[in-house]
Amino acid sequence: MTDPFVEVIDEATLADRVAQLGAEITKDLGDIEPVVVGILRGSVPFLRDLAKGLPLRSEIDFLALTRFGYDGKVSIAMDTSIPLDGRFILLVEDIVDTGLTLSTLRKMLLARGALEVKTVALVDKVKRRIVDVPVDYAGFEVGDEYLLGYGMDWQGKYRNLRSIWAALDLSVLQKDPLALAHRIFPEHAVPAGRSAVR
Repeated sequence: MTDPFVEVIDEATLADRVAQLGAEITKDLGDIEPVVVGILRGSVPFLRDLAKGLPLRSEIDFLALTRFGYDGKVSIAMDTSIPLDGRFILLVEDIVDTGLTLSTLRKMLLARGALEVKTVALVDKVKRRIVDVPVDYAGFEVGDEYLLGYGMDWQGKYRNLRSIWAALDLSVLQKDPLALAHRIFPEHAVPAGRSAVR
């Protein structure tokens, strides 16, 4: 029987690539004082580690988005506290796939007076792109698998895994949302409804 879960990016590889991204962005920024905007909630682990390699003059803030309807319209559920007018914005995303959300968000920020908007994404699903939108810095280009860990979740679970896993059979998670936890931590098997992921 094929394992429904595969670790696709381990912790050490993630750490190395995030450090490389931080160094590359810092070099490109020069004297620019950016506002680094993390898109909640998925970007949090990535932003935490990326920020260690960004200039100390960077300011960090967050945006939370709400998607609704079949056409995926986006609205801002929680806005930044830092005024963005005239500022250089570095958007931090855990994942970019169709590009619809990112395209809408970029337009919103530029319409509100942002001087420039650049994007850094941990993972880029280029093959799923519907809208041509720039991803200026990408950690990893991936296929169409459903990813979990390091900010990416299934029903709110697994964001705090230190590596990235692909769920090759989503029906396994649909039947048991804790299936990956049982797979990774078999010695800590837990009853249904409780979490083994710490």
